Amino acid sequence: MSLSAQIDQDLKDAMRAKDALKLGVLRMLKSALKYAAIEKSGAEGALDDNEAAQVIRKQIKQRQDSVEGFEKGGRPELASKEQEEIKVLAAYLPQGLHADEITHLVKEAIAEAGATSKAQMGAVMKIVQAKAAGRADGKSLSMEVQKQLP
Repeated sequence: MSLSAQIDQDLKDAMRAKDALKLGVLRMLKSALKYAAIEKSGAEGALDDNEAAQVIRKQIKQRQDSVEGFEKGGRPELASKEQEEIKVLAAYLPQGLHADEITHLVKEAIAEAGATSKAQMGAVMKIVQAKAAGRADGKSLSMEVQKQLP
């Protein structure tokens, strides 16, 4: 079952269960997925699972930024609501990579790119991101590449 089909099914289940939080999150996610599909290939476009996962990561990042803002602004009730939404969204992402797996991927990418300095970081990042296939965020990949390149 594709990620989009899974989201549609869970949306229906949330309606039946009258789960207001999950229903709201999934409706926003479905809207974001549709906008991304339209942007990519027009009104009848569709996203594959990797592209859908990127949209989900973007939604999670937006909510993490909101959590920080709410905590700084002294609104813990809104921050906790955003945290709950993050948990709902994270359930649709593929299992993340562990630190040692990221280290191994970066070593492979450096060898593949033949990189010898930080000036070639862009080429290494392109390879690492393709190998990670959305199972790790760009920030952690970038930090590991910087750590390993002389």
